[in-house]
Amino acid sequence: MHLVAVLILTVLPPRVLTMDEALRLFRENGFDLLLAAAQVAAAEADAQAAAAVANPQLSGSAGRSFGYDAAACPGCSATAWSIGIADPSALFDLLTGKRRLRIDVARAAVQAAQRSRDEALRFLSLQLRQAMLDGALQQAQLDLAHEVADVAERTWSLDEKRLHAGAISEAELARAEVAALQAQQAVDLADQASRVAKLQIALLLGSPDPESEFTVDPDLLDRPLPAEAAPADALAREALDRRPDLLAALAQEARAESALALARRQRIPDVALSAQYQQEGSGQSALQPPTVTVGIQLPVPIFYRQAGEIAKAEADLRAQRTSHLKLRAQVLVDVQSARAAVEANRRLVERMRSRMLARARRVRDLVQVQYEKGAASLLELLDAQRTWAQTRSDYFKDLRDLWLSVFQLDAAIGRP
Repeated sequence: MHLVAVLILTVLPPRVLTMDEALRLFRENGFDLLLAAAQVAAAEADAQAAAAVANPQLSGSAGRSFGYDAAACPGCSATAWSIGIADPSALFDLLTGKRRLRIDVARAAVQAAQRSRDEALRFLSLQLRQAMLDGALQQAQLDLAHEVADVAERTWSLDEKRLHAGAISEAELARAEVAALQAQQAVDLADQASRVAKLQIALLLGSPDPESEFTVDPDLLDRPLPAEAAPADALAREALDRRPDLLAALAQEARAESALALARRQRIPDVALSAQYQQEGSGQSALQPPTVTVGIQLPVPIFYRQAGEIAKAEADLRAQRTSHLKLRAQVLVDVQSARAAVEANRRLVERMRSRMLARARRVRDLVQVQYEKGAASLLELLDAQRTWAQTRSDYFKDLRDLWLSVFQLDAAIGRP
């Protein structure tokens, strides 16, 4: 019971979840990564089985001859026995290289499984990063909704006082009340979206308690911008060297080549050797004097010579080579697209930070002061608040898109 409690505590997210901590928990406990690791273990077991040498086969027999008087001659016996040993093509399997080719096929399959696990880590890590960014975005949107609701509540309270003073009409107070209620509606919706985002993060982390309370690092979005990306050709070369799915495709191609060589080698018949010793009595008059027999078994390849297996292996090799070429082209497209997205989103964020955010806040603040002094209408105030809130919300979305494009670029290149 104590061990289970310790395990649960290690899986549960901390109160404030940073990106590094989320990735650590994901690598240790992510359900899909554990499944990928199990597939690697299965491939390694197949490789162990492929390297195994067939066990020799021992045989023995005993019998008795009836209607025979063993006492009629010295050394005679009515009891017959024999013992033998057979090699189920193990020696010939080694001499023809079939065992080595089977090992090559299995080793290539292990490498492909390992690269597939790395590919799962690449893809799922990107999913986790996106979920963390979505969680941070929904959290920021919730904070913004609370701030807008507080402003709307204060405006409504102010208008109640101004109504009693005869400064505004009841219709204007009702409009302020509706704006405050709409802001509370936005808070509830933002709270729901934030909870859903956290549940998705907990699922990716392999948490046994998705309802556990935690807060996504508030500095995940609004932080210094990343450095400019390297030239596209340099990123493409790095991606071709590092992408695990491309390396997995190369391993699958190597496996197909080894499988084709094995299929062709299988046309050589498997020769089985055997040796047997038998006797029934001893001496010249024995029914069966001590006898050693050496045998060989050889299937004659007259009607079938592995044509179907060879054709299937050739088709598999063509498919793997085509998949490799297709994936190589896809890698280059991914890098170019991700790099273009980083640069486009960077310009959006820089424009927001340089002018739009400050100007929208300045307009909101000025109209708020004017409204409190009676120099601006409620509609002007609501419009200024709506413009500022929308600009702030767009800024959060632009930040999320920028960092997501950065993570997508890392994933497109195959960086850890």
